[in-house]
Amino acid sequence: MNNSPESDQGYQQIHESIAGVVEAARSAAARSVNRLMTATYWEIGRHIVLTEQGGHDRAGYGDSLVERLAADLTERFGRGFSRQNLWQMRAFHLGWPEERILQTLSGESVPAKQLRVLTDNSTDLALLSQAFPLPWSAYVRLLGVKNEQARAFYEAEAFRAGWSVRQLDRQVNSQFYERAALSRDKAAMLRQAETDTDKQPLTAADAIKDPFVLEFLNLKDQYSESDLEESLIQHLTDFLLELGDDFAFVGRQR
Repeated sequence: MNNSPESDQGYQQIHESIAGVVEAARSAAARSVNRLMTATYWEIGRHIVLTEQGGHDRAGYGDSLVERLAADLTERFGRGFSRQNLWQMRAFHLGWPEERILQTLSGESVPAKQLRVLTDNSTDLALLSQAFPLPWSAYVRLLGVKNEQARAFYEAEAFRAGWSVRQLDRQVNSQFYERAALSRDKAAMLRQAETDTDKQPLTAADAIKDPFVLEFLNLKDQYSESDLEESLIQHLTDFLLELGDDFAFVGRQR
């Protein structure tokens, strides 16, 4: 084997190139799972709200519906469908109403024909997921922001600046929106917020280990590599199938 400096340099180039491909693929997989998970929970919230609206006895109907769903869904799918989680999904749908989602997707240049799928009972989750650039845990934190303008501000800034959920929580707790509104130099404050945060990127491994993601994939806190691979591949396969004929799933180990 040739171990000359030229050969070693060539090897390092191809090694870094391949490593970059792997890291990009893992990050894309983690983002896909997070987006699909968020879209799924929004859709669950939509079904709960629609069922409540169709109930004859409105008083207490929502409570009994969620209570029964929590028990039955947990028995069927495992963790992730507790009463509290289902109420969060319901609140998520109400906080991000359909008209807002349609407006967001319109900004992504999605054809009007595709947008109409959101108005019936066959919502395209792959399409819907495009409206949610942040992980589900970030939207859970944003549910605690009652001011709609402040919530929209934090959502936009979290995406623009690449805030982690911990950074988002810090900015909300420090009343960054209120301070920015009172500032004479809002642009400077936004720049300062970027430099004040820890810019270490969230790795794919960290994203997958998020308790919300583990619940969505129906994995225990301690999971085997094969379990994780099986769950990820199933979700990615479904995701690619929803994208249409231009995409194909080649194989498990490719």
